[in-house]
Amino acid sequence: MVTAIVAIIVFGILVFIHELGHFTVAKLVGIKVHEFALGMGPKLIYTTKGDTLYSIRLLPLGGYVKMEGEDEKSEDERSFNKKPVLARIAVIFAGPFMNFILAIVLFLTFFYFVGSPTTIISKVQDQSPAQVAGIEAGDSIYAINGQKIHTWEEVTERISKSEGSPMEITIIRDGEHLEKTVIPMQDETSNRILIGITTTMKKSLSSAGENALFAIKSIVRGILEFLRNLVGRKVNTGEVMGPVGIINLVGEVSRTGLLDIVSLTAVLSVNLGLMNLLPIPALDGSRILFLIIEMLRGKPVDQDKEGMIHLIGFGILMTFMVFITFQDIQKLFG
Repeated sequence: MVTAIVAIIVFGILVFIHELGHFTVAKLVGIKVHEFALGMGPKLIYTTKGDTLYSIRLLPLGGYVKMEGEDEKSEDERSFNKKPVLARIAVIFAGPFMNFILAIVLFLTFFYFVGSPTTIISKVQDQSPAQVAGIEAGDSIYAINGQKIHTWEEVTERISKSEGSPMEITIIRDGEHLEKTVIPMQDETSNRILIGITTTMKKSLSSAGENALFAIKSIVRGILEFLRNLVGRKVNTGEVMGPVGIINLVGEVSRTGLLDIVSLTAVLSVNLGLMNLLPIPALDGSRILFLIIEMLRGKPVDQDKEGMIHLIGFGILMTFMVFITFQDIQKLFG
């Protein structure tokens, strides 16, 4: 029950923020919005203000903003299809954009309260590669292999990618820059490449902001790499997690604390924002692509043809979602 409640709250926040982006920009550019709905199915709670019906629906899955002339022909001057192309692109783009804004806020909150790892070393393990190289607690890592370091995540990333090759690490000690050659080692327990140092944690808004942006950058890079490998058949669909798998993950994280839920919600928000920007029929990215084509051609793509492409794309997405959900259930009870 707790898992279900937390999952509904998490998904509800993600969808609400996404649709709020569409809704807000639509209102700003003068588009008539018929409904702002959170959830699907029959209406549970609803009220009308001006031209817009605001509703919470029975099934806590998804949500939508219904705009005049978005999916049908309309001669209303306030309809979606009557607005300039750039205005329409802004309306569509605002949904994914708000997911990235949400992720920044959540990661900022997470790193501020947990503390952000800095480039200052708090501890050097005995007989570790770092100690052998002459690195000491209190040293600050300035650069690795000539490239300046800004965050601890960059330190761990460079060490991991070294694959054990010697690294030239520039440290700052008492205001002086010192060069140290470190040969990373592979930990037998975790199989990770390490040099035997621990970071100092710092609670500050600036460091939390830096780590929030770095976290989003890393997630985006990871998703794009995964999608590239998926298309190239270097990974299989078994590594894709659907709604059931995510709900199960939310349940596991909910037992570890509120801040971990905040962090997971941020990760999911980046995923939702980025996936929606992909040029896949029925998703925001595809709609933006059609609007760009319209801008280049000087005239819109036939609305019926575009609608059919989105409908087919939606059907494929739903089929894929059913397949992934079946896989999630097999993993859960297998």
